Amino acid sequence: TCARAAERLLGAPPPPDGHRSQPLHRRLRASLKVSIVEGMFAEVFTACAGPTVLTAWAIALKLGPFLVGVMTALPFFSQFVQFPAAWLTLCFGHRRVALTAVCLSRLALLPLALLPWLGLSLEGKQHLLLAVAGASALLAVVGNNAWVAWMGELVPSAVRGRFFGKRTAIITLMGTGASLTAGLLMDRLKGLDGVGLALPLLALVACVMGVVTTLMMAAQHDPAPPGTLPKLELKAALLPWKDDGARRVLQYQVAWNAAVGVSAPFFALHSLQNLKMTFVIMALHAAAVAGVRVLTAPLWGRAIDRLGAQPVLMLCSLGISAIPMLWLLPSAGTLWPLLFDVLLAGALWSGHGLAIFALPLTVAPRRGRPFYLAAFATAGGLAYAAAASLGGALAARVPQQFMLGGHLWVNLHVLFVVSSVARLGAAFLAARVNEPGAATTRTVAQVVERFLPRLRPATAGSRAPSRPRAPTGA
Repeated sequence: TCARAAERLLGAPPPPDGHRSQPLHRRLRASLKVSIVEGMFAEVFTACAGPTVLTAWAIALKLGPFLVGVMTALPFFSQFVQFPAAWLTLCFGHRRVALTAVCLSRLALLPLALLPWLGLSLEGKQHLLLAVAGASALLAVVGNNAWVAWMGELVPSAVRGRFFGKRTAIITLMGTGASLTAGLLMDRLKGLDGVGLALPLLALVACVMGVVTTLMMAAQHDPAPPGTLPKLELKAALLPWKDDGARRVLQYQVAWNAAVGVSAPFFALHSLQNLKMTFVIMALHAAAVAGVRVLTAPLWGRAIDRLGAQPVLMLCSLGISAIPMLWLLPSAGTLWPLLFDVLLAGALWSGHGLAIFALPLTVAPRRGRPFYLAAFATAGGLAYAAAASLGGALAARVPQQFMLGGHLWVNLHVLFVVSSVARLGAAFLAARVNEPGAATTRTVAQVVERFLPRLRPATAGSRAPSRPRAPTGA
């Protein structure tokens, strides 16, 4: 019926005939609804304190390309605390650790709101910016480990793709509006030199959003049964590395994040410095990407529930490999080639984000799941951070502008080419990933065949076996 379909879309299993589980069922549905609302306010926080705003802080405080790369890579350098974070999650529970760490990570931006009135030298302001970004990143790692493990328990696995596809679409709309507002604010209130008023104001709004999101998270329950106090043993941290399925995901994470990290921190810098884009134009570009994500996220979510995360991951990784090359085309007076970036980035990163979120939850067993999540995040995060730092160092050594083949190029174009080639190589590692309950794809032809089943001959035995449903709550 329509009611039961709506319940499944929200991620809640249909209630049994008895009445004993009715309160728990209503509590689950309420928690999932609040999770969507909390995600919307979290997008406002990201718009006020995300990579674009941090890049604006870096430009205002005159950080060079190397320090910009280091600063934007801090969230990934911070992944080395994942295993202590997993231990904290097991000791004190998903909900308690997530609430505390996420709140503190967002309130850590308060010194930036007061920066113009602290009387610091330029060097002191630069150090404070890096310290605040580092502290916020460390606390966010702890909070994210607990939150992902919490969602793994809260959202039934059979409809996990659809729920997060719907959640992603809704919160992306909120994030789009918030990013446009932040861009307008930065363009209107930016100072001729220095920090100005817009950046401290955005930092203050980010702190307020930290309080709001904490209250929203506190309204959600944790269905995980209480456990005993675990010991911090090295063998528990090594379990993911001994698991063949988990190890293949780890290999992909390392290669992929390194390939992305070479260029990802520098797209905003390239937009501002070389393409001469205003913050409003950057926000409009982000809004267009977000619009495509809104349209495609539910489709990818249903595809993940039906086919599995691995085919989606491989298809999106292959497509994303071409995106950095698109950034070789626009110039300060010719921005229209970014329309292709809007379509590809919006559609493919939407599917990739859902797949890379769902896959570790499927591969990791329920027992010890925080340590598996810690291993995935640590491997990928440190690879990204190292690649971002190397990318910044490479950009600093290459001439800012040079001629090649009769065309004028900038140093960041080199990073985009390196990243594109590396992404293509990393994408094929997704073919080696074995996802429980899904028939994996090994070649591009198999990926196309899985996603376009109507093009196959309607012969007996031509249909791939459907993916078995995982038990609710697994």
